[in-house]
Amino acid sequence: MRFKGLDLNLVVALDILLQERSVSRSAERLKLSQPAVSAALARLRDYFNDELLVSIGRSMIPTAYAESLWPIARDLLAKADLLIDTSSTFDPATSQRRFRVSASDFIQTVLIAPALRALQTVAPGVSMDVGPTGSMSLTQFENGEIDCVVSPEQYASPAHPVRPLFTDDHVVVGWRGNPAMDRPLDLDTFLSLGHVAVRLGSGRELTFAERHMLPYGDQRRIEVSSSTFSGVALMLPQTRRVAVLQQRLAAVFCDAFDLVMQPLPFEIPQLREVAQYHSSRANDAGIAWLIDMFARVAAGTAGAAKGQGVTGPN
Repeated sequence: MRFKGLDLNLVVALDILLQERSVSRSAERLKLSQPAVSAALARLRDYFNDELLVSIGRSMIPTAYAESLWPIARDLLAKADLLIDTSSTFDPATSQRRFRVSASDFIQTVLIAPALRALQTVAPGVSMDVGPTGSMSLTQFENGEIDCVVSPEQYASPAHPVRPLFTDDHVVVGWRGNPAMDRPLDLDTFLSLGHVAVRLGSGRELTFAERHMLPYGDQRRIEVSSSTFSGVALMLPQTRRVAVLQQRLAAVFCDAFDLVMQPLPFEIPQLREVAQYHSSRANDAGIAWLIDMFARVAAGTAGAAKGQGVTGPN
């Protein structure tokens, strides 16, 4: 396939070459021989009348012109991917589609994991790439590189459609052997305990719960910070520390670890999780099916979380 004399397959090769900066590694990713990738680079150099990648020692360094081409190439590939993936029909039983989803490890635990178990039966050929949320994922979403973002409602972009998935409350979680967790905590007791807080990712972003606990400021004794929700489960056993977590996640942790939960001694608004898709994908039957499946899984796991209850040791 040529467009204005350029073999469009070479755009894929250009993107991989600029990522890897190595003919051999690019050949591995493209599943081609090294001579074939070298020939592709030679054709690119000829077409653009630029070296594109210059060998310096054992490294290949992009030229300034190559650096200017790269975002254009990536945008072109993202739009081509969008064109291919967007379909008015979708059959989960026969589809081989790979969905790209952005979600926190909380969502990966309480929603994505049970959804993947369901996929084995209803959509055995469907797979997922699941990545974290954050500023980079928002850019990828806007560029069409992510099919669906699952996040708290207030973090969703106002420019694209959302669908509510579930609501959740927050609870206090602690080790079963922590005497403070034998009964519901009052506010003074809660504030007197050591806390494990969650600061998401390398940017140390505040979670929904942490934002709503800001008024307690220096009254809280944050002894440990975790960059993930999942890390909290490993930091509470055999200690007198506590953490504030979503009830669905707390139910999973209490089943898997020696933990219990109690009600919060103050109010935090309900967490409202939504699925967001790009406005250009409004007619994509595959994404509509994916979000429907997420909603069904969320409804099914709600009963399990509520069944766990908020209780002390037993």
